[in-house]
Amino acid sequence: MTMRSILLTGGTGFIGTLLTRQLSGQGHQLTVLSRNPERVPLICGPGTKGLGKFEDITPDQRFDAVINLAGAPIFDKRWTEAQKRIIWDSRVLLTDRLFETLERLAIKPEVLISGSAIGYYGNQGDTVLDEETPAKDDFSHRLCSAWENSALQAEQLDIRVCLIRTGLVLGHGGGLLQRMLLPFKLGLGGRIGAGNQWMSWIHRQDWINIACAMLNDESMRGPYNATAPNPVTNREFTETLAAYLKRPALLPIPAWALKLLLGEMSELVLGSQRVMPLRLINELGFSFEYNDLQSALTEALSSHRD
Repeated sequence: MTMRSILLTGGTGFIGTLLTRQLSGQGHQLTVLSRNPERVPLICGPGTKGLGKFEDITPDQRFDAVINLAGAPIFDKRWTEAQKRIIWDSRVLLTDRLFETLERLAIKPEVLISGSAIGYYGNQGDTVLDEETPAKDDFSHRLCSAWENSALQAEQLDIRVCLIRTGLVLGHGGGLLQRMLLPFKLGLGGRIGAGNQWMSWIHRQDWINIACAMLNDESMRGPYNATAPNPVTNREFTETLAAYLKRPALLPIPAWALKLLLGEMSELVLGSQRVMPLRLINELGFSFEYNDLQSALTEALSSHRD
């Protein structure tokens, strides 16, 4: 593998920290944009350079690749109009600023890998979704569509753009799964609503493997679904997690209560997206390390089982 100079946004997050450590271990030179650049080497590994703002990048700097994962947490707070603006700006406007930075560079990167999410498709029930499926309009779709369009501006600069539409990421020490652990370990977990909505998940290591493929395979461009090929219903996810933790799952959360509690944000957990990684499988023959939910949970939660 050729050593590269790589610029990352969102490099200190749940996915980014493991990604940066893997890339650094492969010999790449990493620069991570962060609000706390002095902490970057501690979080992402020694040798990783922290950068406080885009303006610190000079036109003569050279990056072979850019990975754009920045974005305010989407589950942290109720979706007031102000919070939705924070979520939007931290993705769309930041990516616009990234594009303006790329415009200034004398030598352009070869590739931009930019984050997105399967929220792009909207709530589509039992419909099997691939990269060509038309979307249903809601806030998640509008957000992801604008985010992707912002990244695609880089094609004007003759930069190859890959869009990584991410599902529910499972991994050790973070993500949504980490927040589910306490109620489930206390025996207070249960399905959400009827439990028939589809959850399209991916193990964090498979996500990283997809990103690395995008770095190295010049044929890859456009959107790819970063989800395992075996999505499950919320009921199946709940039962599998409870069984792994050796706990009952007896307390379902009624849909009406969730809507009352979370408002519009409840669509993230009540909505259904049955997503397949069709392009990865058909075009690349991509091999997932974690094909089934049981193996993914076993790795992600090995330290939590009694």
